[in-house]
Amino acid sequence: MSSIPNDLAALWMPFTASRQFKSAPRLLAGAKDMHYITAGGRKVLDGVAGLWCVNAGHARPKIVEAIRAQAAELDYAPGFQMGHPKAFELASRLVDLLPDGFDQVFFTNSGSESVETALKIAIAWHKANGEPGRYRLIGREKGYHGVNYGGISVGGIGANRRDFGPLLSGVDHLRHTHNVPGNAFSRGLPEHGAELADDLERIVQLHDPSTIAAVIVEPMAGSAGVLLPPKGYLARLREICDRYGILLIFDEVITGFGRLGAPFAASRFGVTPDIITMAKGLTNGAVPMGAVGVRGEIHDAFMKGPEHMIELFHGYTYSGHPLAAAAGLATLETYAEEGLLTRARELEKTWEDAIHALKGLPHVIDIRNFGLAGAIELEPIAGAPARRAFSAFLKAYEKGLLIRTTGDIIALSPPLIISQEQIAQLFDILSGVLKELD
Repeated sequence: MSSIPNDLAALWMPFTASRQFKSAPRLLAGAKDMHYITAGGRKVLDGVAGLWCVNAGHARPKIVEAIRAQAAELDYAPGFQMGHPKAFELASRLVDLLPDGFDQVFFTNSGSESVETALKIAIAWHKANGEPGRYRLIGREKGYHGVNYGGISVGGIGANRRDFGPLLSGVDHLRHTHNVPGNAFSRGLPEHGAELADDLERIVQLHDPSTIAAVIVEPMAGSAGVLLPPKGYLARLREICDRYGILLIFDEVITGFGRLGAPFAASRFGVTPDIITMAKGLTNGAVPMGAVGVRGEIHDAFMKGPEHMIELFHGYTYSGHPLAAAAGLATLETYAEEGLLTRARELEKTWEDAIHALKGLPHVIDIRNFGLAGAIELEPIAGAPARRAFSAFLKAYEKGLLIRTTGDIIALSPPLIISQEQIAQLFDILSGVLKELD
C-alpha cells in the first residue's frame, strides 16, 4: 500500500479547498469493491462511486487483468489515419447499448472533451447540411458540462464560469428545474415543472430558430445536486427541438451506464436525443475515456467529398487509447455478467425508502432520488453558504463514509454493486452525521 507522502506542496488540486486539505489531508491508498482504504489503513464506504464513475465497484478482476494484458501487448496506437482492433470493438458494443438509430461513436478522453466534441459536431453538421447560420448553443442554468471552454459556456454553474472571461459567444440558457418549494421530498421524478421546457420557445423567438444549432441538457443534473427532470419535461424539449430543426444533446457523462437503472437515461425516460455524451462509467473510472454517440444521419452528412480527405477536423492524441478500450470492453462485460446496467431498478425502492427516512432530521429541507442517485439538501448557514454540507462531508469521512457535496447539497451515487445491508449502513452513518451538524 502507498505510503503517506512527506510533501503535499507541489500538487495544485482540482476542485479542492487546497489549504484546508493540506492542513488535514484525506489520502486514499487502496480500494476494493465497495470500499476505499486510507493511507492510515481505515476502510471507507464509497457512497459516490469515486466521482460518479466506479459503477462496478473498485479493483474488479476482469478490468484489472484487461488493462495489464493490454499494456503488455499494445501500449499505444495513433488514432489519426491508423487504428487498433479494440477501439472498433468497443464502439460496436456501445452502439448496441445506445438507443436505436445511434450508429456511430467518437472517442475522447473525458466528459469535458465529450461535450466539446458534441458541440463541434452539432455546429459542423448544420454547416454540412447547408445551414451555416446555425451556430447558437443553448444550455441550462445549473447545468454542468465539464470544464473546457465550450462546456463552461453552455454550463450554468456560476462558480465554474465567473473567473474565465467572456466565454463563447452565441450561448443562452434555459431556466433550471430546481424547485424546492414546489417539489420538496419528491419520490422519483417531481410532478411540477414540465412547463419549464417551454422556456426554449422564448429563447427560440428571441434569437431566431434559424440561428440555433443545439440544446444540451443533462437528463439528471448530477453535479448541481441530483436535479431531476419533472415528469414530461424532456419529452417537451424534444418536441420543441423537432419543431425548429434543433439538435438535442443529452449529456450522460453521469447518467450513462446504469446509474438510473438503464444503459442510458434516454432509455429510462423514453426520450431519444440526437447526440449522447458519455465518460465516467464507460471504463469504470479505471482509465480516462469518454465518447460521443451520434445518430447515423449526423455521421453520414460528413461522409462527402473526396475519399482521401479528412471529413471532421477534430480528435485527440489519445482518442480510443488501447488501454482505455481494453478497460471499456472489460467494464461492459462486467456490467453484462452481473446485470449492473439495470440493477438500480431492483434496488430503487430500498434506496428511496432509506434516503427519505432522513426527512425530519436537523437542517434537511429536501430529499431527492432516482435510480441509485440521491441528494439531501440542507438549509444553508446564514452568511456561510456550503459550510454546513462541507462539515457533513468531513464528519462522514471520519465515520467511514465518502459522500459528495455541492453547495449545501449532499449527493450520493454508490457503486451499483451495493448491497441492501450496505445501503442501510450508508444511511445509518449519514443519519448520525446529520444529527451532529450545527
